[in-house]
Amino acid sequence: MTPANVNAATFGRLFTIPVDGKVDAQPLYVSSIERSGGIAHNVVYIVTEHDSAYAFDADSGAPVWQVSVLGSNETPSDAHGCSLIIPEIGITSTPAIDLEMGPHGTMYLVAMTKDATGIYHQRLHALDLATGAEQFGGPVEIAATYPGTGAEGVGGMQTFSAGQHVERPGLLIANGVVYTTWGSHCDDGPYTGWVIGYNASTLAQTSVLNLTPNGYDGGIWMAGGGPAADAEGNLYLLMGNGTFDTNLAGGFPEHGDYGNAFVKIQVSASGTLSVADYFTMSNTTGESNGDQDLGSGGVMLLPPLPDATGQSHALVVGAGKDRNIYVVDQNNMGKFNSYEDVIYQQMTAGVGGSVFSAPAWFNGTLYYGAVGDILRAFSFSNGSFPVSPASQSSHVFGSPGTTPSISANETKNAILWAAENTSPAVLHAYNAANLATELYNSNQAANGRDQFGTGNKFIVPTVANGKVYVGTTNGVGVFGLLCSYAVTPTHAAIPVSGGTGQISVTASSGCAWSATSDVNWLTFTANGSGTGAGTIGYSAEANSGAQERIGMIAVGDRKFVVKEAGTSPEPRRPRKD
Repeated sequence: MTPANVNAATFGRLFTIPVDGKVDAQPLYVSSIERSGGIAHNVVYIVTEHDSAYAFDADSGAPVWQVSVLGSNETPSDAHGCSLIIPEIGITSTPAIDLEMGPHGTMYLVAMTKDATGIYHQRLHALDLATGAEQFGGPVEIAATYPGTGAEGVGGMQTFSAGQHVERPGLLIANGVVYTTWGSHCDDGPYTGWVIGYNASTLAQTSVLNLTPNGYDGGIWMAGGGPAADAEGNLYLLMGNGTFDTNLAGGFPEHGDYGNAFVKIQVSASGTLSVADYFTMSNTTGESNGDQDLGSGGVMLLPPLPDATGQSHALVVGAGKDRNIYVVDQNNMGKFNSYEDVIYQQMTAGVGGSVFSAPAWFNGTLYYGAVGDILRAFSFSNGSFPVSPASQSSHVFGSPGTTPSISANETKNAILWAAENTSPAVLHAYNAANLATELYNSNQAANGRDQFGTGNKFIVPTVANGKVYVGTTNGVGVFGLLCSYAVTPTHAAIPVSGGTGQISVTASSGCAWSATSDVNWLTFTANGSGTGAGTIGYSAEANSGAQERIGMIAVGDRKFVVKEAGTSPEPRRPRKD
């Protein structure tokens, strides 16, 4: 896909994959998964709020497997009186995949359920990529305790409550550990902020950290974006509004409460988690009290970038509800100063609305899509980001803004993809070098050709192998270059005794195809389906009828016609001179 061929004439919806519930998690793609018969297929993985996990052929949409992760006599959770995830809560966060774990690779996901007695459960599942079977003795119940006198505590100990919490951020796998991070339904208390890790090969709990152990709130949301990890294995995340101890001990909150902060978490050799560094703004208490916290947006680590003197810095960026973009040095985050924010750069009012999304990065440019705002591109130069964008879209995105994805051929032909949470949902494509140029959107084609369902709040386009996958309230729309087909030859004459032959198929853009026959006497001997160029083998049975008969093989809109002689061909009539 390039800016030259992504337009309504040559690009659009190829098909829609239906599923049994809302798709709040980002679809995941894996190439060349071996299935039965030793045939490798590209696979897209989809999970739903109905507690189902699916694998589909990524090129044709054909089902591979489906499993329910509900326990016996269980249902998905109710909505807890909250309108943010309705009408049910099952698998909300984006799973994580480890291609090296288990016999075929493993997908890890967290599912919420409710049993027949009204008890809520949060469980970590590990599913085989090829079969969907549970791995490593899973699932495991998510439970944890942590010392503290905070909102979830009794007798100096905090206890994780499965019914109180929601796992909105995507899962993270780092150094063999699956990390889960937690907020609450509608930000309702009592709750505190938890990070809980599990061994990827055994599902044994490895670590627990509470980031508001002696306070309240401090949920981890990040608009569905997962925590980030650097090369040393440190974790980074953004905290929602909650307790922050403005009295410091050695520069750190005296009671260990980090509400409304960037947090860098160090992982010890034994797996223990501790806060290594942090940043929160000088007016953090006022922002938390006014629900203007950082935690509504996602965090992103940037590659090393030079300052104005040429010195390299490892930076991390984040933004929340106060419209500011904070650029922080990973090795000196700035901590808390009641007089000023001592950070690498603060882009005050860098966006035009609250940020309920995650940024994208490509080739020195940072992209943001805030609520009720245009898409903005900020190009890093001379050691900083100018507050004025290098380019911007004309289209305004409503709630919750948009989390963009980038596709490119190295540094060329870059396209920014953005999903819009409307009814119907809209997929937009922009020239990433100039957001003023919209290449395509799914409302452009006539007669609703490319419409694919109702939008979802935090959905993010997944771009892989020339296709774009976008979740909705009941499925996933799949977009790509529109397919055209050719067959050679286009017809054949077969004797009454029958015969065999071959048809060559050419499909544009590596499109998937499937051949069909309109008669039962004309069957396939090889390759009834394929991707790109291929060859179909066919066989025509002997004709016992007196008359010639005609059958047809179709590939897309292309047809191959077979005429087979009968036992009594029509006699030749005398010639009249």
